[in-house]
Amino acid sequence: MPTKTELIDALAARAGVSKKDAGAVLNAFIDEVTDQLKKGDKVQLTGFGTFEAKTRNAREGRNPRTGEKMQIESKKVPTFSAGKGLKDAVGGE
Repeated sequence: MPTKTELIDALAARAGVSKKDAGAVLNAFIDEVTDQLKKGDKVQLTGFGTFEAKTRNAREGRNPRTGEKMQIESKKVPTFSAGKGLKDAVGGE
């Protein structure tokens, strides 16, 4: 699994830009997707996939140490759904 640094190196090489510029673009992308999800918007990249914040319902769980029942509150979680282009590329077509 590539690290963020390795991903920046690969992006810089593929785009023919400096590692500094590739890092700035990657960080800006991550920040923008995060900001959009915080606002409740989804980010759709056609052919690649969709980033979205979904609400996980409250539920009953158990404390793993004591086995005691406890209530787990609802919360928003980030999700990613792969688009057709990404699915096809990974699926070997």
